Amino acid sequence: MSPFIIAAVGGALAAAGVWVLIMVRFARPSLAELLADPPAPLPRKDTAPAGGWVTRLGGAGVPVLLATGLPTMRTRARLAVCERDVPGYLAEKATTGFIGLAAPPSLGAVLVLVGVDVFSPYAIAVWATFALVMWFAPDLSLRDEAAKRREEMRHTLVAFADLVVVALAGGAGVTGALEDATRSSSTPAMTRIRTALRAAAVRRESPWQALHELGERYGVAEFGELAASLQLAGTDGARVRASLAAKAKTLRAQHLAEMDAEAQSATERMSLPVVVLFAGFLILIGYPAVSLILTSL
Repeated sequence: MSPFIIAAVGGALAAAGVWVLIMVRFARPSLAELLADPPAPLPRKDTAPAGGWVTRLGGAGVPVLLATGLPTMRTRARLAVCERDVPGYLAEKATTGFIGLAAPPSLGAVLVLVGVDVFSPYAIAVWATFALVMWFAPDLSLRDEAAKRREEMRHTLVAFADLVVVALAGGAGVTGALEDATRSSSTPAMTRIRTALRAAAVRRESPWQALHELGERYGVAEFGELAASLQLAGTDGARVRASLAAKAKTLRAQHLAEMDAEAQSATERMSLPVVVLFAGFLILIGYPAVSLILTSL
């Protein structure tokens, strides 16, 4: 057997032993985890069965990742937006990291057994790149999902503000208009708004405070703006209908401007592949003529 394979197997066994020792040492939660104030649980509908293969495979690495300080505060905020728990995220991250570290050497060992030489600096670079991509894959997926959730909440808020204005025009009060607006749709975003308003009513809190907390939880500043308009109408006796109509118009114009900017950006990005394709077509046509000219000199 090749000395390189023996060294690789020995290093893998040593790394596994260190992993077990660290896992046993840091199996208990840290003091910061014990003293941290957990966020309020959100109503969610589980789509994935608990205890899947990802959780089972990466569950052993959850205490180790918790001991290293993961997840960060930004990641925790994104998990709250996506209504996911920390152990499930860490189990997924441990699984992808293990696959990133173990898959290339396993494939390389199989290729060596069939007689293919794969030992080169390029193979190590590919291994490192693949491991980094697999390690950060859950973070990128979580970031995209959180961005989609925030965009959904922002889009729903614009419609919610318009519906509140319509309900106020029909003679309803502020609280009744908010409740009527949330009953108009059963989308997940509208359900979260309705749940937050009902929870505020049970706790005897103002609805604008619930909307403000919802905006802080999801990182949507428009919730705070709408909550400020409601608070102004509820505490200072301002003309709530005119104030909310102006705020709804502003939110709608802002949302349409963001959608137009995003569409323009997507159009600009689509022009790059067309330019590259056209350049390749020109090279394909012009290369034979240029090559003939250069070889005939």
